[in-house]
Amino acid sequence: MSTLPTILLVDDEEHSLASMRMALEDDFDCITATCAEDATRLMEENFVHVIFCDHRMPGKTGVEFLSEVREKWPETVRIIITGYTETADMIAAINDAGIYQFLTKPWHPDQLVMAARNASRLFKLTRDYDRMSLEMRFLGRTVENKLESRRKSLREGLGFENVLRASNSPLNATVEQARQYASFDVPVLITGEPGTGKAELARAIHYSSLRSDHAFYEINCAGMSDELLMVELLGAKRGALPGVPSNKVGLLQKADRGTLFLNGVDTLSPQMQMILLRVATEGSFQPLGGHEVLTTNTRLLTGAHSDLLRAVESGRFRNDLYYALAITELGVPPLRARIEDLPILAQHMLFELGSHHGKAVRGLSELAIEFLSNYDWPGNLRELENELTRMLIAAQDVLLGPELISRHILQADPSLTQRDGSAEADVLAGEGTLKDRVEMVEMRILRETLTRLKWNKSRAAAELGLSRVGLRAKLDRYGVCQPGKINAENEED
Repeated sequence: MSTLPTILLVDDEEHSLASMRMALEDDFDCITATCAEDATRLMEENFVHVIFCDHRMPGKTGVEFLSEVREKWPETVRIIITGYTETADMIAAINDAGIYQFLTKPWHPDQLVMAARNASRLFKLTRDYDRMSLEMRFLGRTVENKLESRRKSLREGLGFENVLRASNSPLNATVEQARQYASFDVPVLITGEPGTGKAELARAIHYSSLRSDHAFYEINCAGMSDELLMVELLGAKRGALPGVPSNKVGLLQKADRGTLFLNGVDTLSPQMQMILLRVATEGSFQPLGGHEVLTTNTRLLTGAHSDLLRAVESGRFRNDLYYALAITELGVPPLRARIEDLPILAQHMLFELGSHHGKAVRGLSELAIEFLSNYDWPGNLRELENELTRMLIAAQDVLLGPELISRHILQADPSLTQRDGSAEADVLAGEGTLKDRVEMVEMRILRETLTRLKWNKSRAAAELGLSRVGLRAKLDRYGVCQPGKINAENEED
């Protein structure tokens, strides 16, 4: 099979065809036709790169034939050979047939070869360009699809699936409400104790909303001075403050078309409440040190650690700002109210901590989870993460046991139904005789010491200043026994 470019020669004069073939056959695969009908048939049967066609032929003229070729095979390069140079014919050929070049008779063989080579090169370049354009369009669509896939994965990874909880969690009702609110472009006020996961819920709302392709920012207003908070939120012009050497873009401008989560709004000063009211109702703000008024299309999600409605009633929080922020409201329960979620939360946190600190970990033992579940966690998720971090650092095994848990958590009484205070507070504020309350403390100390020492009774007795017999008597008295070994004494020294 020939690898030379194919050229179709069309002329009603046989000697002209023979002359053209003789000039071109060393460099090209030449096929010939004496009329437009035969030429069309050859075009259908062959992959033609270039056509040399006489203009004046019986039946269809060269321009008429090449006009049809342009419709069916537009990539084929078309060249007219003519003995006439009428301007009207040349214009018609260019407009109707898209002629690449005119050759006038008599032509020189070198001229014909040069025209054929240039036309063949143009054909190849055009084909390469079309192929590359197609590939670029395909790659563009592929990149767009991959980008959209990554965006979808990101949204799913940061959406409500990231709010960990058990199947029967009290948080489920809050999450279902949040799902409904996510698709409506309205402010949401999220209330809950510090460390309950308000920021995670706000992030899930953003990545499940129509703004998920845009930025999400969060800032905790608690403990920030008005000056610093204004710089962070509104931005500042150069020289507005000693610590602002250049123009600073604020979060309200950065979060335009996205979402901004303001946590701790219950701590805002009257001045900041007034500024936030303008943002919430008008979408406008003024950078620090600037004179122009900027606008922002930012969805405001806010978090409060205390009851804002009570703050409104007491006059500490603006009534109009409260209703601007609390069009929809969510309440996040504390960890003590969703203790069913603790095993999932603790194991997940531990694996993330192990990965972050580069330490292998297999999880928490059942007994460790049991002790952790008996504690009230006044610091909520932050306190749990801190405790797990300490346990991970001290661990010598990949499975973390209860001996690594802090003493005050081990001493928590599992029989307590109310989880609103420390062990010390339970004793001091509890009811009963002095003897009963002292015995409660003694029982907790026994449980904590034995758990920490892995139920080595000899070491526990020595640490507590008791004999083995005395320790055993107290254990029997309080009904304290090693989990999984009821009525079986651990004699390990």
